[in-house]
Amino acid sequence: MLMEAALWIPVMTLLIVGMIQVGKITYLYYSLKKAVYTAARYLSVQQGVNFCDLADDPNVAAAFQLAVTGTADGSGAPLIGNFTIDMLQATAECVDAVSGVPGPCDTSACPTATARPDYILVNMATGFQVQPRIPFITLLPIQLRPSVMVPFGGTT
Repeated sequence: MLMEAALWIPVMTLLIVGMIQVGKITYLYYSLKKAVYTAARYLSVQQGVNFCDLADDPNVAAAFQLAVTGTADGSGAPLIGNFTIDMLQATAECVDAVSGVPGPCDTSACPTATARPDYILVNMATGFQVQPRIPFITLLPIQLRPSVMVPFGGTT
């Protein structure tokens, strides 16, 4: 019985540690997805968003700060370690009249005419890198790339 225990305890320990790591990564992905949804939802109800230049719009900056720190003014600490506003990206999506598939809105007529987008897409294009830690096993880092698309309900 001592021999069997000596053979199976390391295997069971690795399985338990592996399950804990899968749980941690799943929870981190859920937290990132919720943060991305928070930014997308905030943007989808805002008034006067400049869809011609989303990168410089103050509403986008406030949405990203809300996702990262929990406050729109960015006064709090990051809710998730190593999560920064530089990781987030927002785009306006319009439904194609022919195919019915959402895609990036045409901004060629900007700034004179801006079409109201159908959706707001917020994603983490570069991803959030996670390194699983399992004793005696070296695994490659995992890139978590949550993405959320919500209907736009604000005004341009």
